[in-house]
Amino acid sequence: MNFYPYQPRYYQHPGNYLQSYYQPVYWQWQPRPMQPVDGSVLSQSANQTKKLMKDASKVLDKLAQSKEFNAKLMAEAQASHKAEVEKLIRSIGVTSDLAVRYTPDGLRIQFSSAIEGYDCCKLTISLRWK
Repeated sequence: MNFYPYQPRYYQHPGNYLQSYYQPVYWQWQPRPMQPVDGSVLSQSANQTKKLMKDASKVLDKLAQSKEFNAKLMAEAQASHKAEVEKLIRSIGVTSDLAVRYTPDGLRIQFSSAIEGYDCCKLTISLRWK
């Protein structure tokens, strides 16, 4: 298949040799056939996201209510103890997969879930602490 908009054509030159010239190729757009719609994966993803939102709500409630917990979390983050930070967040009752990142300015928690081994949904919370 030629990907150029012009395809070479040859004609007989009076000097008895072939000379090429380019003739434009006109493409006609044809729509691709669409696959049948199946909303089951979207429904499962929505249910998994609801679970992620419940876990995020637990974390936000704890962070909003407990200054002692916040101080401990920030101290562990400042000491670069990532495993301890994740352990503290899990102690709230979080069951979904976590990815925790922190900087001197704030905290970022990403909750994720999978359906049948494939990532389906992610929920990220970014909080500022400085």
